[in-house]
Amino acid sequence: MEQKPDHPAGAQDNAPLDRFSDCHAGIVGQLHALDRLPALVDAAAEARRIAGELQRFFDHVIVEHHAQEEKSLFPAVMAAAVAGEEREQVRRIVERLTAEHREVEAAWRRLVPALKAIAKGRDATLPADGVHALVSRYEGHARFEEREFLPLSEQILGRDGHQMAALGLSLHMRDALPEALSRYRRRI
Repeated sequence: MEQKPDHPAGAQDNAPLDRFSDCHAGIVGQLHALDRLPALVDAAAEARRIAGELQRFFDHVIVEHHAQEEKSLFPAVMAAAVAGEEREQVRRIVERLTAEHREVEAAWRRLVPALKAIAKGRDATLPADGVHALVSRYEGHARFEEREFLPLSEQILGRDGHQMAALGLSLHMRDALPEALSRYRRRI
C-alpha cells in the first residue's frame, strides 16, 4: 500500500477518510498472511505425516534392528571369535555398540512426546538440538559399526561358512516367524 500523503496545516480534517485508508492497509496485511497460508498448511501436513512415520519407523525398524544385532549378530561373532585378544576386541566393540543403542533409544524417547503432538496436529516444541544430537549420535554409531565391527564380523564368521549360514537362518526365522504365526492365527 502507498503511504498517505501528509496534509498541510490548516487542511480539512480527513480523519474519516483516513480510517478507510487504515482499514485497507490492515486488510491488505491480512490478505498477505492468507497468501502465505497454503505453504504453511502444506508444511504442517508434511510435519504431521513425517512425525507419525518416524514413530512407526523407530519402533518397528530401529528398535528391531538393535534387537537383531544384540540377539543374533553380536553373540554369533563373540562365539566364533578366537579366545584371547580377538574375543576381547569383539567384547569391547559389542559393549560399545550396545551402549550406543541404549543412548540412541533414550535420545529418541526424549523426542517422542513432541513427535506425538505434532503427528496429531497439536502445538509442540521439537528441540532442534535434541534432534541434531540424535542424528549425529546415530551417524557416528553407524560409521563405527560399518568401519570396525562389520568387517571384523565378516572375517570371523567367514572362517566357517556354517556360522554365516546359521546367522542368516537366525535372522530369517526372526523375520519369518511373526508373519507365519499371524497367517496361521487367522485360519485357526
